[in-house]
Amino acid sequence: MEKTKVLFVSQEITPYLPETEMSEIGRYLPQGIQEKGKEIRTFMPRYGCINERRNQLHEVIRLSGMNLIIDDTDHPLIIKVASIQAARMQVYFIDNEDYFHRKQILTDENGDGFADNDERAIFFARGVLETVKKLRWAPDVVHCQGWFTGLTPLYLKKAFNEDPLFTDTKVVFSIYDDEFSTPFSSDFKAKAIIEGVEEDDVKVLEDANYVALHKLAIDQSDAIIMGSENINEEIKAYAEASGKPFMPYKNKEEYITAYSDFYDELVAE
Repeated sequence: MEKTKVLFVSQEITPYLPETEMSEIGRYLPQGIQEKGKEIRTFMPRYGCINERRNQLHEVIRLSGMNLIIDDTDHPLIIKVASIQAARMQVYFIDNEDYFHRKQILTDENGDGFADNDERAIFFARGVLETVKKLRWAPDVVHCQGWFTGLTPLYLKKAFNEDPLFTDTKVVFSIYDDEFSTPFSSDFKAKAIIEGVEEDDVKVLEDANYVALHKLAIDQSDAIIMGSENINEEIKAYAEASGKPFMPYKNKEEYITAYSDFYDELVAE
């Protein structure tokens, strides 16, 4: 029997970023799932604060070189990779000079979200899926973690759904305690539309805020996980009302086994 393949699309992974609840799960979950006999691939953004020399990132030439058009502008897609030796796992990084060569991660020095965070999230989601296509690797489960990955379920279900690699893919979305108040740009909805995505699919982005992006991700996912013990109550209620498999918060001792079993149940459906 073939191994179950799980693709992790993560907003944060330590040691590349400081330790947080999300970055620790981003680091230890893939390792734990791999140790349970599943095959994994892991992606994150190559934020400008990540030291390439210290972390031994290098460009994967055969995967780089594509241009993604966002808001009528071409943006080169650069793919880098590094290894976490202790975990026997590689991490792929989505990079682009316009979007990721700044020292802060998602907010400026005043704590305000970057004005182009919508485009950065679009670029990241599309970049991950285009790269997985180039790898010719068909995931059974795609697990998205954090709001920055929130467009990945939409693109998987609408723009890439006819690609044989993704035909049977199940999408899991983890919600964290990472709320922010800075709204996205007012034309987020228009920018998010690519071939395969209809205006009706993104109508929830009319509000262009944190809650709306999560509602979109929930709408397009097959299952939802509470990654943090406390999450936005409106989003939690929306997830529970969706009727989709919903996993409440699991602590450090529980989550790897619980998530692995959750994947198995989804794949078996």
